[in-house]
Amino acid sequence: MSSTMLPNEVRRFLAHGTRTAKLATTRASGRPHVVPIWFVLDGDDIVFTTGESVVKAKALRRDPRAALCVDLEAPPYNFVTIEGTVQLSDDLDEMLKWATKIGARYMGADRAEEFGRRNAVVGEIMVRLTPERVIAIADMTE
Repeated sequence: MSSTMLPNEVRRFLAHGTRTAKLATTRASGRPHVVPIWFVLDGDDIVFTTGESVVKAKALRRDPRAALCVDLEAPPYNFVTIEGTVQLSDDLDEMLKWATKIGARYMGADRAEEFGRRNAVVGEIMVRLTPERVIAIADMTE
């Protein structure tokens, strides 16, 4: 029987391995836009970087509301969905710190600094999603 994850279980699930999030934003036309992102946690916040000229960045500048979903695509099929608002930053020092952490998670410790320096540049932005609503279900097949 499925169960609702507790806050510490949510953080552990989100931080595990190299799971990607699927980020949902709204285009200027009102159409939805969903893309995978690499991310890390800062407390309960989701932190990621992106190019300032891509669709998701433009959408988040216009409307800071976003949703994302991270799931386990094999039994027992867990998932976490987060809705919230974002803050955008072009502070390169802060971006380097977080892009390096993202690089360590997804590229490995040996390539973390390389990834951080490649992504903490003018033309990129750091995004911090603060959760306002979380739905987290574990063990959907039990």
